[in-house]
Amino acid sequence: MKKIYFDQASTTFPKPQAVPDAMYRYMTQIGSNINRGSYEKAYQTEEAVYETRQMLCRLFGGQDCKNVVFMKNVTESLNVILKGFLKPGDHVITSSMEHNAVMRPLTQLARQGVEFTRVPCRRDGTLPAETLVHFLKPNTKAMVMTHASNVCGTLLPIREAGEFCRAHGLLFFVDSAQTGGVYPIHMEEMKIDALAFTGHKGLLGPQGIGGFLLRDGLALQIEPLLSGGTGSISHTEEIPDFMPDRYEAGTMNLPGILGLREGLRFLESTGIDRIREHELRLTGRFLTGLHGLDNGGRRLRIVGKDGTDGRTGVVSIQLLDQDIAGAAWELDETYGIMTRVGLHCAPSAHQTLGTYPTGTIRFSFGWWNNEEEVDQALHALSLVLERQGDRWN
Repeated sequence: MKKIYFDQASTTFPKPQAVPDAMYRYMTQIGSNINRGSYEKAYQTEEAVYETRQMLCRLFGGQDCKNVVFMKNVTESLNVILKGFLKPGDHVITSSMEHNAVMRPLTQLARQGVEFTRVPCRRDGTLPAETLVHFLKPNTKAMVMTHASNVCGTLLPIREAGEFCRAHGLLFFVDSAQTGGVYPIHMEEMKIDALAFTGHKGLLGPQGIGGFLLRDGLALQIEPLLSGGTGSISHTEEIPDFMPDRYEAGTMNLPGILGLREGLRFLESTGIDRIREHELRLTGRFLTGLHGLDNGGRRLRIVGKDGTDGRTGVVSIQLLDQDIAGAAWELDETYGIMTRVGLHCAPSAHQTLGTYPTGTIRFSFGWWNNEEEVDQALHALSLVLERQGDRWN
């Protein structure tokens, strides 16, 4: 039985072949660190890392590639940004659609005297930007927001939020986990002060590599979460005050960075507009098919926005009076349709969407999926719904 992968929002698969090839080549033919060895292989690796910074800066509209910092993922990056900037007595605004990569650091900081407010989003996941002003306080210092929900795919108004933050003297931090490499992001135009990214989703790289970009002048306002050897100014035990060394402590994930570089090259040659259009075409086809399966709204509910406008290639469904875990298991075991089921590390979003505590079955589409696979998923889901319904009746 052929397996069909519809969990692209968790991690994209497969990767461009050049990604594992570059990682294997590094591990078997190069192997050296950077900022340490004074020999040709080390310099070549350092040049590859620098090129990757340049590509990320270009993709995300950053000011300077030295402001690109490599971490493991978005979660680690958000922890560095939030815990390094916010102090007891500060207030931060966020949305009710956030992933735990935002909510857990904020909840942890709240026990240390940092206050946060969730802006209520609508039942389809949209955030009314005109309401942001009502959540300002005298001690508000920043706003942190995801660009798109990992649960239902709804896009949040990043550009409007950036304008709001700039107008009120707030810093603006953005989680791009669900949109980087698929949707246009320009830090300067969108007034983004810090952008967290991950390499293994839309950027088509491997797991374990991600990072963040900062606006010029912000580095000294964010205290590093980690410190250690960087290979630079080794004569002092103080943390460097310059980018990117201020935040990149210890040995870097060089195989991951070189793999990420190949993912970025694929994006540049293919075009993110083309990738996005493909994903949304599949999403539209799937949504249309779901309407034919819902039996007048008695079998399932499409979570979030009903069409493809203002959303990513993520579709979550709520099964009415049926067991979603059993349905997801049968989709995989009997029909080879791989999905994600549950709360997707985003309980706040599920509460907003009305799917808490049971969660949803999530289908997410990527560049290597096709229309035939979407139709197979719809057919399999129709059979599962019939059998699941028989069991419950």
